[in-house]
Amino acid sequence: MRRLDRETVDRIAAGEVVTRPARVVVELVENALDAGAERIEVEVTAGGTERIRVVDDGRGMRRADAERAVERHTTTKLPDGDLRAVETLGFRGEALASIADVATLTLTTNDGGPRATRVRAADGDVTVEATGRGQGTTVEVTDLFHNRPARRESMAAPATEFERISDRVAAYALLRPEVAVTLTHDGRRTFATPGSGSFADAALAVYDREVARESTTLDAGASVPMGDGEASVGIRGLLAYPSITRASADHVRVAVNGRPVAMPGLRRAIARGYGSLLPGDRHPVAALSVSLPARAVDPNVHPTKERVAIRAADAVEGAVEDAVADALSTADLRRSADVAMDLEAALDPVESAPSALGEADVIGQFSGCYVLCAAGDDLLVIDQHAAHERINYERLREAVASADVPSASLDPPATLSLAPEAAAAVERYADELATLGFDADPFGGGTVRVRAVPAPVGRVADPESLRDALAALRAGEDPDGRDALLADLACHPSLKAGDDLTDAEAAGLVDRLGACEQPFACPHGRPTVLAVDEAHLARGFERHPRRG
Repeated sequence: MRRLDRETVDRIAAGEVVTRPARVVVELVENALDAGAERIEVEVTAGGTERIRVVDDGRGMRRADAERAVERHTTTKLPDGDLRAVETLGFRGEALASIADVATLTLTTNDGGPRATRVRAADGDVTVEATGRGQGTTVEVTDLFHNRPARRESMAAPATEFERISDRVAAYALLRPEVAVTLTHDGRRTFATPGSGSFADAALAVYDREVARESTTLDAGASVPMGDGEASVGIRGLLAYPSITRASADHVRVAVNGRPVAMPGLRRAIARGYGSLLPGDRHPVAALSVSLPARAVDPNVHPTKERVAIRAADAVEGAVEDAVADALSTADLRRSADVAMDLEAALDPVESAPSALGEADVIGQFSGCYVLCAAGDDLLVIDQHAAHERINYERLREAVASADVPSASLDPPATLSLAPEAAAAVERYADELATLGFDADPFGGGTVRVRAVPAPVGRVADPESLRDALAALRAGEDPDGRDALLADLACHPSLKAGDDLTDAEAAGLVDRLGACEQPFACPHGRPTVLAVDEAHLARGFERHPRRG
């Protein structure tokens, strides 16, 4: 056993901080934010190993502080030496020194004085000189990992490394909309946010017009028990409507006290807030910033600061879930559509119209599937099956909200053949299945005997619904399996394609849909309403709206 020399210790520490180009960008952007920057420009060449440049207009540093900034374990973020009181984006005290260990680092900074300071650090050598620059800081990192050939060779393709950088910078841009963030790659601007403080403006820059307009903002607060009293939780951000989804959860971004973090619990809370508005295999686009007292967060539990520890995490996640659900319940989630005037063009989502279903007048039925309504300047197209599903689902959910689901006995019992793991789950989840209205037990060889099935509001479930209930329980997404079951039960008695409706029946359907808590998606996440703006029709016919 021997004690490591200082150089080896420093190299190990550098490896913990600087694992790839994206980590360099994160460290420099967070330093800029902690310096109070209102504008941050990130420039990247290739995948970041050649050059990374971050420019900010923050407070900057005087000469003595700039010289000290590239030394190990120096910081301005911990004035009292108390790690429990950190209110910046985290304290490590070795980021710039670690970067200088594996690259050439040039720091140019000015705290508002007549002269700026330039510090150049590479391979242990440090030079300092006076130079010109306005207030703020510029950090340029070149030749990353030039002295770590194995690390450099392990880098992914430049496009992949830049994708990681882009994802990190986009998170700061979306979650800190009050800061103007620009990302440039190989001399071409990738995106630039205006720093207006608007989450929608940031989403417009990072994504596109569709995400920006098909979304709602959230600004909520809650108090949660924290062991030694109550703690205030602030929740702000942007939620894209269920019409905008992605195949992975990568676009659910969360910040805790201003720092983007990878917190699976908070991501799941956001998804639960969307509830049945999302299709089962899709994920929302969301950017939420959660604010907590410093005493409730430990920001230094992860070597790369990608996660934090939150006291009373379950309560905080519950507050986030409730805030998301409340925001979506008051948003107009109808999917609007731009009408294409050629046969090969698709029906693409456009800006949601402001009128509500309560203003809609039924004007007919089309193809035995759709109810057509006039609502202000919009033509609403309502999928009658999806609408009826939503109505039935909310009725069923209300009926069973305060009690176990009623059962109907099967005589003779039904038998189901299940996969071995599913058959074993029947015993494991016996209590939960009973609460849902099932009476089932394994019969041997993967066969399950079903003696009773759910029958809420007189609707008797098919014995096959046991499969879906087991799948929901085993997946753990719906703790009591109830929502998945009710969604399936709501489907069977709903209107089908080809069912003719009288005008009175169609009007009643629209009225009941408008009274629903979430009228614009069926319980499986599919849309119930499309809206077509009169202006789009007028353009197709080469007319002016409201003119002859």
